[in-house]
Amino acid sequence: MKLLPWTAEPFAAPTDRDMLPSERRTFVRTHRTCVYGYGRSADGPSMSVVYYIPTDADELLISTMRGRAKTTAVQRDQKVSLCILDERWPFAYIQLYCDAALDDDPKLVVDVMMAVGGRMSGTPLGEEARPLVEAMAKKEDRVVLRCRPYSSFAQPPRHLHRNDQQEPLTHWITASMPWDAKDQAPG
Repeated sequence: MKLLPWTAEPFAAPTDRDMLPSERRTFVRTHRTCVYGYGRSADGPSMSVVYYIPTDADELLISTMRGRAKTTAVQRDQKVSLCILDERWPFAYIQLYCDAALDDDPKLVVDVMMAVGGRMSGTPLGEEARPLVEAMAKKEDRVVLRCRPYSSFAQPPRHLHRNDQQEPLTHWITASMPWDAKDQAPG
């Protein structure tokens, strides 16, 4: 498994149609933040904004502390949701339904933390930062949540730019589809 590098120019969702399955996967692979959601034992779902690292095996890796509720929740129920956020306005988003698992491999934990640092700053961290990141990972008892998408739901960017806009603000029905769905020819 290889961590994918951050893309300075993330995929822009089309504004005139639903995203194809391959475009949904490209959107997810080229963005960096999401709302991580999971069911709580009481009250409504829990949600938090996190950075994620995509892999060439189509997993999304999230760094967290072992003592956080995200970790406990995955041990209780492996079903999580990720709402992948576009950073441009008007924004699109893709909701992913995932199976999650906990991984505490120290090398993977540090690799993911290094990659998150690069995404936060927009520049990969140099190897000179690795000892500091290793110390932080150990001190904070960090783990990785491995999220494997099995279904996606896309919402296109829609926006009213001004009150006298001549073009109509259109919406259409979109649907959940399997993560590994094939693109269908139009018609």
